[in-house]
Amino acid sequence: MPRFFASDGVALHYEDEGSGLPLLCLSGLTRDTRDFDFLAPHLDRVRLIRMDYRGRGQSDWAPHETYQIPVEGRDALEILDHLGLEKAAVLGTSRGGLIAMVLAATARDRLTGVALNDIGPEIAAEGLEFIKGYLGKQPPFRTFEEAAEKRAAAMTGFPNVPMERWLAEAQILYRQGADKLRITYDPKLREAVLDSGAQPAPDLWPLFDMLKGLPLCALRGANSDLLSPECFAEMKRRRPDMIAAEVPDRGHIPFLDEAESLDALGRWLKMVG
Repeated sequence: MPRFFASDGVALHYEDEGSGLPLLCLSGLTRDTRDFDFLAPHLDRVRLIRMDYRGRGQSDWAPHETYQIPVEGRDALEILDHLGLEKAAVLGTSRGGLIAMVLAATARDRLTGVALNDIGPEIAAEGLEFIKGYLGKQPPFRTFEEAAEKRAAAMTGFPNVPMERWLAEAQILYRQGADKLRITYDPKLREAVLDSGAQPAPDLWPLFDMLKGLPLCALRGANSDLLSPECFAEMKRRRPDMIAAEVPDRGHIPFLDEAESLDALGRWLKMVG
């Protein structure tokens, strides 16, 4: 199990496989390296690097005040340092995309390109409230099958998704406990997110504009409640050279193995490489 120690002593789990273009994949808020399991089989000539943020997956838990985007961005750079990589492309899902934008502003020379999965400089309130509704709470489910059925019913905006996929999602999101399933991250992540939400929301458009000159791709679930059509349109207006794709029958977040996702990411990787 590959692990390394961040500069503040927290042990972080990562995975490093394949050869070719270094691609650092940064997952969603509560998720881990398995966020990219559906994409991985479709990548060719790519060195796929994935990390569990502190407090998630197989990484160590840490003081909850360090569960912040700037710290997680520092961890990402330190993984590149650990692997001896000067540069990498970054694919960021949701929170991972926010981290990618921060890296573009603070460590642009380390990036060869950025792809954003259903995230932009504006976060829709509806989607944020949905996240707050489950964040840090243990699920009531006893089995993965039960969790899959409930998730299929709760995830609006995802028609025509087979139950096998929801089962695979449940196995990513939860682990088996003694009597019920358990979340795979530190519940105190909730405190960190709510504490940061007590502050005025920053204007993230300057961070998005720092992506200028980098090969850029952006995906939006056509039914997303986190990345609005208006924000996505403004992203395309500011970056007319951006590879942009809306993924039908998907909300927040696309799984990344949809035909539209693979086409857009494939074109982006050719630009980066």
